[in-house]
Amino acid sequence: MVMGLTGIVLGISFFIITQAQTSGFEAFFIRTILGTNGAIRISDRFQDLDGTVSKVSEDGKLRFVFRSREDARYVEGIEYPSKLREALALFPSIAGISEVLEGAASLDSGSRKHPVHLHGIKLENHLMVSDLERQIILGGINDFKDNKSGVFVGVRIAQRLRLEPGDRVNLIGGKEEMKLQVSGIFETGVSQIDKNRIYLDLSTARSFLGMPSGGSVFQLSMTDPDRAREVAAQMQETLGHRVVSWQEREKVWLDVFRALSISSAITVSSILLLAGLGIFNVFAIMVIEKTRDIAILRSIGLSEREISSIFLWQGALVLLVGSVLGCLLGFLGTYAISKIPLRIRGIFTTDSFVVTWDPNHYFWAILIAAFFVCLACWIPAKRAAKIQPAKIIRETL
Repeated sequence: MVMGLTGIVLGISFFIITQAQTSGFEAFFIRTILGTNGAIRISDRFQDLDGTVSKVSEDGKLRFVFRSREDARYVEGIEYPSKLREALALFPSIAGISEVLEGAASLDSGSRKHPVHLHGIKLENHLMVSDLERQIILGGINDFKDNKSGVFVGVRIAQRLRLEPGDRVNLIGGKEEMKLQVSGIFETGVSQIDKNRIYLDLSTARSFLGMPSGGSVFQLSMTDPDRAREVAAQMQETLGHRVVSWQEREKVWLDVFRALSISSAITVSSILLLAGLGIFNVFAIMVIEKTRDIAILRSIGLSEREISSIFLWQGALVLLVGSVLGCLLGFLGTYAISKIPLRIRGIFTTDSFVVTWDPNHYFWAILIAAFFVCLACWIPAKRAAKIQPAKIIRETL
């Protein structure tokens, strides 16, 4: 019984610890991508080659239903950003809107060139939809705000070109060569962004790319990012632009985290299964050894239900003690792991294990343990309840 109890304690604690780690890294990844690319991205305007069908619903509202998206023709970028911004302001869930002009170029430090993906932004708007201010590791926001020729560069770019805040670089590849000054260096932790992306003032970017208007995209933040998928679908139908939620944009990584979470849960649950088998063996042997005692109890008037409850209450006691100790050990283990140094750079940046403190982890751990323990106790209890006292006493005389 002690071994079975130990298995329950370890199974519950390991379940809590593994789920805290997996969901912790997933939540941290989501915060990273929301703070970098926003919750929703609005880009090209589409036109259905077959035309559209207008439909009036029962409440009198007009809806536009597109016949097919397969043959849709896309017009690159947002042509009328001010009008689209006014329309987006009608959605109550939108917390911030940033117009971004994207383009390809190269940075020339004088000794080396590096291809970059430039983002032209209005700083005050972009700070509302990203964590750019927190991501700056060298330099400052004010240096960028007060200088139209300022540029923020990713940390990988800065390392490759050996740049420091205040250095001069040439931006080439657009309509004209442009001299810029490094206002700051940022690190998102997403390697693809840190080695390719730079930020310019929107007007500077338009001048460099020769695009006085249009061609931009919108990056949006939301008060409730979990609703981004349904809001994006509503926007796409209403606004006639390509709208992508962060769930759709990062579907591959979210599926990876989900698979890891399920895999770890199944693996750790095997410990609880083995603990349940151990408890089953203990109770099964107990029923065999106590057959005569059970027969005597039946003969003095105990019902089948009361006999079963004896074993079930013993299982409940084991489950209760195991759950309390397992949750306590899981809590302490999660805290200890969160303090272990771990340097990660790739899809996010962290210098230690990332965990979440979610009551659902404790709930599911106890629920799975309860299932195996109840099953392990119920079968021997039912067998004990079926013992016929007269037959057993007669055989032992």
